[in-house]
Amino acid sequence: MSGLGGLDRPGAPASPGAWDERSEEWLVTETFVAETDVRGNRVDAPPTSQEPTGPRTTAPRPTPTRRTGADPVKALMHRHRDLCERAVDPLEIAAGLEAHGVTDRTAARFLHRDVFSLAEEMYARVARDGETPPGPPPLPAPRARADWILLTLLPGALCAAALTALHLTHGQSRLIAAAAGALAVTLALRAALSRGPLAATHATRPTAARTCWLLVYAVLGDGLLQAAAAGGPDALPTGTADSPWPLTTAPVLALALSCAPAAWCAHVLAVRARRKLSASRALEDFATSVKPLLLGTFALYLGALTALLTLTTTALDEPAAFPQTLTLGALLLLARLLTSHGFTHAPALVLTATVTAEATALTALFTARLPGCAWLATPVQSLLDTWGPAAIPTIACGLGASTLLLHAARTLTRASAHTTADQSW
Repeated sequence: MSGLGGLDRPGAPASPGAWDERSEEWLVTETFVAETDVRGNRVDAPPTSQEPTGPRTTAPRPTPTRRTGADPVKALMHRHRDLCERAVDPLEIAAGLEAHGVTDRTAARFLHRDVFSLAEEMYARVARDGETPPGPPPLPAPRARADWILLTLLPGALCAAALTALHLTHGQSRLIAAAAGALAVTLALRAALSRGPLAATHATRPTAARTCWLLVYAVLGDGLLQAAAAGGPDALPTGTADSPWPLTTAPVLALALSCAPAAWCAHVLAVRARRKLSASRALEDFATSVKPLLLGTFALYLGALTALLTLTTTALDEPAAFPQTLTLGALLLLARLLTSHGFTHAPALVLTATVTAEATALTALFTARLPGCAWLATPVQSLLDTWGPAAIPTIACGLGASTLLLHAARTLTRASAHTTADQSW
């Protein structure tokens, strides 16, 4: 490119980037511009009856204008050639166009009522040009399989076994049982998240460390926060609820048991969204129909988690911890739903912010013991005095879950989020 002026000159798109205003400007210019002759007059203009007399000056030769044959759909197909060639049905082309920024309003410029109609013509042209038989197969819906169903039940079973061993042992045996149980539950969670509707089908950002922190804080965080505010802790936790550093095991057991309903809710969301996508004729109609489905499955999981938490607190005879547990469960579910559909940036960012908030609260209490730093603990101490130690994780996880819910309502209602056909579950 010679000079900076070429940056704003509309030209034929040469990459599979988003469809923007300059692309539309190029389309209109290339499609409807008239050819000119060497004098700069329009070819289709009527000839003049007489020419001026006098000395004739030679006008500069205008720059020839390029044409595409007045076929804007063909130009769009050339721009998204890879998408059209690998698509197995028009729905995949429609989702790809949506992901690149083509909307129903843009489709109207191609004389189509919506993106689905435009995608059908593009798919028909590719099938005709490649001499492949028409009649695309229906969009496949994922099926429930016994392997991932059993894997989602494994974390809850191992967590219950580990807590049973923790209550039946003492001293060094209890420490060994706690370490072995934590390792077993971690491996079971990893296996459960590697298959099924909660599995990630794209390259993901590592969030295992953040998730482990949140789970460990659910067990030890409230007790440590309360002990630090009182000037402690003076000893390590003993694994009992009445120790100076008490443990809260009921929330973690409820979260481990909720892996099964979380996977089932994600499965229901995937199946129902595929069905709605096959029946939809416009992107806005699909988004409108999927949003209640997303909110319904989210509420269904929270109801299941509430029932499990009630059961575990009764069985383990521990105080109820509904606010912090429900917000943590909502945060983890939404983060995993977004990750499994390929949206990895927002979950990683929100989980990092939540972990940072909880770690900052603990750090502020311990740093306030240094000379001249007592003011650092004032905000945290005010929250503890007003709402207790549960306020810190509830606020941190609640804000994170609200952010991800708004993000999911915008991203998981797109057609492009539910057209992945290469899922192994």
